Amino acid sequence: MDLDAVRTFVAAADAGQFQEAAAELAVTQQAVSKRIAALERHLGVRLFTRAARGVRLTIDGQAFLPHARELLRVAERAAASVHTGRRPLRVDVIASRVAPSGLMRGFHRAHPEIDLHVLMLADIDTAVAAIRSGAIDASFRAVAAPGRPLPEDIESVRVLDEPLELLTGPAHALAGARSVTVAQLAGHRIWMPGVVPGTEWTAYYDDLVAEFGLTIEATGPNFGSDALLDTIADTPALATFTGERTRLVWPAGHGLRRIPVTDPTPVYPHSLLWHRDNPHPALAALRAHLAATAAGHDAAGTWTPDWVVPR
Repeated sequence: MDLDAVRTFVAAADAGQFQEAAAELAVTQQAVSKRIAALERHLGVRLFTRAARGVRLTIDGQAFLPHARELLRVAERAAASVHTGRRPLRVDVIASRVAPSGLMRGFHRAHPEIDLHVLMLADIDTAVAAIRSGAIDASFRAVAAPGRPLPEDIESVRVLDEPLELLTGPAHALAGARSVTVAQLAGHRIWMPGVVPGTEWTAYYDDLVAEFGLTIEATGPNFGSDALLDTIADTPALATFTGERTRLVWPAGHGLRRIPVTDPTPVYPHSLLWHRDNPHPALAALRAHLAATAAGHDAAGTWTPDWVVPR
């Protein structure tokens, strides 16, 4: 359907005269008549009848008018969605409780005037494809997993090294420790049902296991963080890893312990990814904010896999 014809129809319906509609649209009255006639042929109905002082809507015209207005509103929203000065900044944060979500909340507090659309995508391949297609503007990921370098048109920068913590129930053998070394974790069962093949975090934990001889189990369905916390609280033989900045809330009776891991401290390297040609002004503001608030990377006494992109 020709949107110019629809716009002309609405202008004529509001004005009640083709002449006034022509003046509003900065076209000739003949152009208005031609557009209305073409729209009537397309719809197969008469939209206007001639009146003494102009035109009035037919019954079909009255029925079509609210839909015509909605068509114009949809067209305006569609144009705004690709206008970088007006559409929201679209950022993938992986999950609602993890560190990237916290980074974006901090950015929103610092820049409440910027309209944000936060998404949660499954893995790095999905995120990179969405960045390249323009579906999103940026994503927080650990890059690059072994054998999967980023495309040349995707930029990345390390923004946060997040220390890992051991999460245990109150009856776990390590529950009373103020900190644990990586060596002390050997022989303990670490349960992480969210570790699934093909994701960058699975590549990270696979290297952690290989480097320090740990045992990470990913058995059973992943029912989410609440079910994980329930199981850890009730099972003395199980523990799990969580990021230092991951927001976890559990019932008081669970008695869970968050214990720092040391010697060395495994850190999860969060990077921001974006397309090198993305002109969205808010993306530049996000990058500047993260650069100003970022802590140091690759600090002494920390560990990351060899494949992690340096700062």
